Amino acid sequence: VQLQASGGGLVQAGGSLRLSCAASGRTFSGYAMGWFRQAPGKEREFVASISWSGGSTDHADSMKGRFTISRDNARNTVYLQMNNLKPEDTAVYFCAATTRMLPTGDHVNYHYWGQGTLVTVSS
Repeated sequence: VQLQASGGGLVQAGGSLRLSCAASGRTFSGYAMGWFRQAPGKEREFVASISWSGGSTDHADSMKGRFTISRDNARNTVYLQMNNLKPEDTAVYFCAATTRMLPTGDHVNYHYWGQGTLVTVSS
């Protein structure tokens, strides 16, 4: 599976962005998907995950109510809607795919990774 993340950019605090991750190669609908992020000097952090069908999701506690993961299997794409962005959300955001069917927040469970897209939130 090849993953291509896009949609990052510069936004002011309180603003919104929607990240997209386009998948190609194998049957997209057979994979649970996740978003992770990594800020400079920090470890990779779980953001959100979604089951193969889209019927089950999991979001990191610090992002619940602000971030929403979704997917469109017909378009082979997973999305991350980010609202009320804060400067501490500044990071490179990565999408990833796992052969597991259900959401998982552990990065070791993911087998395929995209190249990342930079999100910068100014104060």
